[in-house]
Amino acid sequence: MKNFNLSVVFLLFLGLSGLQAQERIPQVEALLEKMTLEEKIGQLNLLTPGGGIATGSVVSEDVEAKIKAGNVGGVFGVSSPERVRQAQELAVKNSRLGIPLLIGSDVIHGYKTTFPIPLGLSSSWDMELIKETAKVAAKEATADGINWNFSPMVDISRDPRWGRVAEGAGEDAYLGSQIARAMVQGYQQDDLTEPHTMMATVKHLALYGAPEGGRDYNRVDMSRTKMFNEYLPPYKAAVDAGVGSVMTSFNDIDGVPATGNKWLLTDLLRERWGFDGFVVSDYTSVNEMIAHGMGDLQDVSAMALKAGLDMDMVGEGFLTTLKKSVEEGRVSEEEITTAARRILEAKHKLGLLDDPYKYSDASRPEKDILTEENRQLARRAATQSFVFLKDHNNILPVSKRAKIALIGPLANDQSNMLGTWAPTGDFKLSVPVLEGFKNVAPNAQITYAKGANITNDSVFAKKVNVFGPKVEISDRSPDELLQEALRVAKASDVVIAVVGEASEMSGEAASRTNIQIPESQKRLIRELVATGKPVALVLMSGRPLDISEEMELPVSILQAWHPGVEAGNAIADVVFGDVNPSGKLTMSWPRNVGQIPVYYGSRITGRPAPTEEFQKFKTNYLDVPNSPLLPFGHGLSYTTFQYSKIKAHSETLRPGDSLMISTTVTNTGERAGQEVVQLYIHDKVRSLTPPKKQLIAFEKIVLQPGESKTVKFSVTVEDLKFYNGQLEYVAEPGEFEFFVGGTSDCEMQGSFTLLE
Repeated sequence: MKNFNLSVVFLLFLGLSGLQAQERIPQVEALLEKMTLEEKIGQLNLLTPGGGIATGSVVSEDVEAKIKAGNVGGVFGVSSPERVRQAQELAVKNSRLGIPLLIGSDVIHGYKTTFPIPLGLSSSWDMELIKETAKVAAKEATADGINWNFSPMVDISRDPRWGRVAEGAGEDAYLGSQIARAMVQGYQQDDLTEPHTMMATVKHLALYGAPEGGRDYNRVDMSRTKMFNEYLPPYKAAVDAGVGSVMTSFNDIDGVPATGNKWLLTDLLRERWGFDGFVVSDYTSVNEMIAHGMGDLQDVSAMALKAGLDMDMVGEGFLTTLKKSVEEGRVSEEEITTAARRILEAKHKLGLLDDPYKYSDASRPEKDILTEENRQLARRAATQSFVFLKDHNNILPVSKRAKIALIGPLANDQSNMLGTWAPTGDFKLSVPVLEGFKNVAPNAQITYAKGANITNDSVFAKKVNVFGPKVEISDRSPDELLQEALRVAKASDVVIAVVGEASEMSGEAASRTNIQIPESQKRLIRELVATGKPVALVLMSGRPLDISEEMELPVSILQAWHPGVEAGNAIADVVFGDVNPSGKLTMSWPRNVGQIPVYYGSRITGRPAPTEEFQKFKTNYLDVPNSPLLPFGHGLSYTTFQYSKIKAHSETLRPGDSLMISTTVTNTGERAGQEVVQLYIHDKVRSLTPPKKQLIAFEKIVLQPGESKTVKFSVTVEDLKFYNGQLEYVAEPGEFEFFVGGTSDCEMQGSFTLLE
């Protein structure tokens, strides 16, 4: 009997570990004591009244009545202090217990002040800048009544066919983890009860960025070791940073949809990682488990709750089936209580239980939203995100007194400047490139011509234009547009062609198998080059593109992504040389789609190709080299940098100690510039096949012409760890090679040995 009691105590201890052991909040527990089963279930229900930008095909019905009945825990798609106050009054003054609502929104890359798309922001490699953009987004969104954000999206992806690469940080787990942490800290800061902070949601747990075929919502299949080493770290980094909520993904994992996957939501997220917030589904992803083959609505709702899901977004399966499942013994009221507790605890963290109207200050929008200071940050963030892909004959930067032909379907466009997933922004407030050129270079002679449509394919354009006209096909013929552009080009000193994707050619449900610049624009580029005039391309896209043809042409190329509300001013700042481009790619760019996935950290095979030259019976292609067109970490500058004195300050590293690796970087050009110094390692022998290279540190530095700076990286055993075959986080003794440079294709510089 004594042994039995000890066992019970031990089991209770295990059951109270992690989240279960956290101190209960008296205010929350008092509410739970008063709540009926129906009211607890109501807290698990997230609805949208519609009327804003759609994020799915379903809009909730009778939202007001459901709020009054205590059947709603949160809403999204509602903003402004007045509307949020009205929503809160429905809950606080009309429901039995007066529990306030969570007010959510997709604030992905800025609120009204729209910053570059996240893939662009990641190319800045500037964590403080990224944190500052999130901080401003939180200040603006909370001024408009929003207290809960469905961001950051931290899904690793190596497939640019997948449109949602635009929302993430690229291919690398280490860099992605740094960005995940920075964004959570920017949104939440140090105190969620402060009215200018909002709760963040890391998404999409998990592996959403690796769908088969690059097709959105498709299935995902990968080994546990690949998950833990290459895809899961950014989610964990967000959890470690204290993120308040987690959103599940649409895909399956090991054949079980993420929204109903107990291994993912309980075993990994809560028990292994110690997450103590709440988990929300993505848009109707509970209901979508029916199509996955998991059963009817009652089946999948019970499955999701028992797996560890706390809140159902829009689908209302919890609301309509959980009570019946309790009666039939399929779920317990205790499980519902646990989920309701997590929602109420989130409301407590935000201070809503004490002041439901704290985000309804009508004086805030005018002083906090779209301020000149915020727009200046957006302009600076955009300039830092641009990547100078190719330099030809120093065409860029351009003189402010030049005679410029500004040509292209995106050269005088407002609607595409904000980029995908900017539902809270207003594209009519964005600065088009033509306006930006006139602002920055008022003495230049600038002549504009459209030159081409984004695409001439009306069927394709209709698919892109679901949420409004992003691709407009001119009434004028393609030949007429082209001839006008050629006349303008021939009368100029230099041609700046602004080309690429419309904003909704990437993003959610915007996968593409052809990731080249559309043929309408490729023709324009070829003809402009044929004039013999110097041509620079300003390329806009939400993903890496196949620009193999353009890279062979005598043109310079500046990748501008979709830069946000200050697009035109920021592009002009860089084109005219007021700002020196310093962005570095965070996704490798393929030579063609047949190379995908191509990424710098791939594992070494048993038949490696020692050079780019074709060798039979080695791992290579007949038609193109193995290497990407543009590697991870690539990015040029208007100046040049030289690396010297690269060394490890010791030949060995012992656990508990650190090893210094240093390099001296010199600006050898005539302009001040910024360089991202990158440190990679390669574990020569280990129990799992190692990647060719692995980023473990980086630092962005500023150098004046002729200036040198010594950059030092302190390497510890933590930087060398990986998850082995037993999913233990270990560093194995042995030899490590290290690589230092301004891109991932930098050469090996030395080695050191990790001792036992």
